[in-house]
Amino acid sequence: MSAVSDSGAQLAEAKALARKAALARRRAAFDARPRGDTAALAGVLDSVLAAHRGAPLAGYMPIRTEIDPLPAMATAVAHGPVCVPVIEAAGLPLRFAAWHPGIALVSGTFGAMVPETPSWLRPEVVIVPLVAFDAQGGRLGYGGGFYDRTLEGLRATGPVLAIGFAFGAQLAEDLPLEPTDQKLDMIVTERDVIRPR
Repeated sequence: MSAVSDSGAQLAEAKALARKAALARRRAAFDARPRGDTAALAGVLDSVLAAHRGAPLAGYMPIRTEIDPLPAMATAVAHGPVCVPVIEAAGLPLRFAAWHPGIALVSGTFGAMVPETPSWLRPEVVIVPLVAFDAQGGRLGYGGGFYDRTLEGLRATGPVLAIGFAFGAQLAEDLPLEPTDQKLDMIVTERDVIRPR
């Protein structure tokens, strides 16, 4: 095995271990969240988004134990366009379909709900789900590279603000990252706003 492929395998293993530990922390935070009041978890996010009212906003439909941005998205839709990501195929960037509360949805890739009849938008503010984050704006996702490809493409065509949304428990001291991993501009948790150092 060459040194390059050996280092690539080591990085992949380090990411897998970091992902496993972070998913356990996220599960614990999800299980400990207050029941029946998802709006409270999104309160800080809602305050942050107030400074960007009217800009096209991409949120996401939460899956598994992800923190729920829907209450903040529902507030934002009164002020400007809101959209959600759609995975079209492996290796491609995400596309974003217009969303509003009550829109007809169908199950998309990985179980995330997507609009039944998509109307495509280009967001300027992107709420990014994640598995783990660090204080420098590093982000660990599920491993498919969808948000890395998407943020790189969006940043090449104009300004975009990438806001990671996570439980505070998803903070990691040292994430195994590579040059293609796109940094977050800020991270919002259920309690804080973290601006990368």
